Amino acid sequence: MSTLLVLPVLIPLVSAATSLVAWRSERAQRAIGVAGTGALLAASLALANAVVREGAIATGMGGWPAPFGITFVADMLSALMVAVTGLMGFAVAVYSTAEVDRERRSFGFYPLLHVLLMGVCGAFLTGDLFNLYVCFEIMLIASFVLLALGGERAQMEGALKYVTLNLVSSSIFLAGVGLLYGMTGTLNMAHLAERVAELSLTHPHLVTAVAGLLLVSFGIKAGVFPLYFWLPSSYHTPPVSASAIFAGLLTKVGVYAMIRVFTLVFADVASVYRLLLWVAGLTMVAGVLGAVSQFNVRRILSFHIISQIGYMVMGLGLLASPNVTARRLGLIAAVFYIVHHIVVKTNLFLIAGVVRRLRGTEELKKTGGLLADAPWLAALFLVPAFSLAGIPPLSGFWAKLAIIRAGLEAEQWFLAGAAIFAGLLTLLSMIKIWNEAFWKPLPEGATVPAGGGRAGLVVMVAPVVLLAVVTILIGLFPQALLELAGQAGDQLLDASAYHAAVDLATGPGAP
Repeated sequence: MSTLLVLPVLIPLVSAATSLVAWRSERAQRAIGVAGTGALLAASLALANAVVREGAIATGMGGWPAPFGITFVADMLSALMVAVTGLMGFAVAVYSTAEVDRERRSFGFYPLLHVLLMGVCGAFLTGDLFNLYVCFEIMLIASFVLLALGGERAQMEGALKYVTLNLVSSSIFLAGVGLLYGMTGTLNMAHLAERVAELSLTHPHLVTAVAGLLLVSFGIKAGVFPLYFWLPSSYHTPPVSASAIFAGLLTKVGVYAMIRVFTLVFADVASVYRLLLWVAGLTMVAGVLGAVSQFNVRRILSFHIISQIGYMVMGLGLLASPNVTARRLGLIAAVFYIVHHIVVKTNLFLIAGVVRRLRGTEELKKTGGLLADAPWLAALFLVPAFSLAGIPPLSGFWAKLAIIRAGLEAEQWFLAGAAIFAGLLTLLSMIKIWNEAFWKPLPEGATVPAGGGRAGLVVMVAPVVLLAVVTILIGLFPQALLELAGQAGDQLLDASAYHAAVDLATGPGAP
């Protein structure tokens, strides 16, 4: 089992190193990109299967027992996140072979993609708060270079905003980690849960202050209100393959960190949950209002990332409710929503890239006529677009239904209303994309790329079809994912399985 836990980090690391060795061969770079992410997908599915069969599992690096060594832990939440990371990595790697230009490939796109995936998987699997910080930094370095790859003016402006705010986030996170270590003498999350629970009895305000620091840090990385303004300024600037993996995964790592830390380490800090309820409602509304005002496809989708993060944070914030059913349903809905949104949002960004290939632009005022010229793309767009808006029977319907039901169960009428309002405006902005890019005729004077613009189109469409099928399957058979999300929610509410896997008495991997 220890091998399965390490593989999702080891495979991208080896793939990145191999890509660097094959630096001069574009064909080898593309082959390693697809093969490496395919191996990551297979390893992540094997890990998820092991967790389903055996429950939470853990291992200690180098045979060092917890809490002294580096611990990797996979419960159902971690396993689901790693599995969907493998799927997104594979889809984007295939797509990139036709979308990323030769210059950016020669600057190291594929090694950076693998390093990014390594950081994401490490963040989902680490059982140590300092190593979570390290994984954040790995992600930040790789994503910053991917944002700036090509050196265009818009890219550099977006990359500077992105890296500045994320460095602030990292500094706050590191300060919180330092305070926690000084207060408790440990950074193993299972061990911290025990020490912080004891400390809360004697120094509750100090614990709340540290929890607030981590909340701000994770909030910046997740893109919650009012800390989100870096996101729509940067995600529309890099190659579509890069922005698709950013949109699908990076903010979800911030949400995952919130869920993990505030259900395990700071489970008794109720004030954080009450604050998150307000943050969730404002994030949903602010994000969707920003989306409605935009006329660039990827900027619209970037604002929708913010809005949809609000739904996920709402599920965590419902832990403030005294209603046990609402608390459980909120966490289940949050987990389901994260998985659904990663698939749908990645797919919408990939479709934006196909629109750009066919029309040469992402500006809606300059596009049109795609329904007549590419009806297959219109059909593929409607699947994730309707799912994002929550139209039945697609995955987004069940995700929104679950979160709204949890809000009503907790008697959070304002939040439930905000979720419905945001869903309606999401549908409105998806209709705007449909009307402008697909329904209306191509504007006079607009130029369409010549035949060379369609080269590799089949390769770009294949991942779009794959993710659309996944969205439809989740929508038609939601029970399977709901059961897995239910197991994840139960493990988050009752951390005994997590503690048993880490086994502080002897430590995973101890002699």
